[in-house]
Parts: sequence; C-alpha cells; structure tokens
Amino acid sequence: MTAEGIMTVEARLRRYGLRPTRQRIALADLLFAKGDRHLTVEELHEEAVTANVPVSLATVYNTLHQFTEAGLIRVLAVESAKTYFDTNVSDHHHFFIEGENEVLDIPVSNISISNLPEPPEGMEISHVDVVIRLRPKSR
Repeated sequence: MTAEGIMTVEARLRRYGLRPTRQRIALADLLFAKGDRHLTVEELHEEAVTANVPVSLATVYNTLHQFTEAGLIRVLAVESAKTYFDTNVSDHHHFFIEGENEVLDIPVSNISISNLPEPPEGMEISHVDVVIRLRPKSR
C-alpha cells in the first residue's frame, strides 16, 4: 500500500492544498473508499444522498472541480453530455463501453504512442488520453 493509501482523507486534502471542510472530507471519503474508479457528478451525488451526506448537486460539482484543479483527481471527457472524474491520476488510458456508459482502465504499458505533434510555442503536452470505445459484437 502506498503512503497516500494509508493517509487520512483530511491529511490527503491538506497535502493537495485543500482546506478539509466537512463536505470535502465526506465527498472524498465516498470518492476514494472504493479504490480507483470513474464516476460522474450525478453518481457521486447519489452516493452522498444514500450515505446521508447533506450536499447539493452544485456542491458535488464544485468540489470535484476543486479536487481536479488541485491534482487529486482528473477529468475524463468521454462523451459530450457526461464528464467522468477519475480517482487514478497516473498515466493510463480507457475503454468506454457504449450503451452502458462504463469506463474501464487500460494499463499504460499496453499502448504505445509515438510521433506526437510539436505543441505550439510556449505550450507543453501535459498528458495524452486514449479512449477506446467498445460495443457488443454484432451477429
């Protein structure tokens, strides 16, 4: 287990420069309790409601974006209508199962990317996201 894995949620938030408010701690507990995963604002809000955490959808949205800006999670844009938040911030890629709206990790070692274009002047590539879309085989 990594040092971050045994770190309390409060300490983890502080490490990333976030003030550990009651709502941030509650949402981070829900977000990271099940290991690496991908979820939408609506899915985390539903988990919060089920766990009797009194937060609005707007608060969940704002908190996830604060976590993203701090580097605690990352955004994965798979569809234009939905944004997924990924608790695994390491370099890796994704399968997206169409029709089921499920996102699965692909280890980075399974994909090789070469010949990336030169970024514009003054810019650098922060990371490359590969999303491979899957659907059931047609007969």
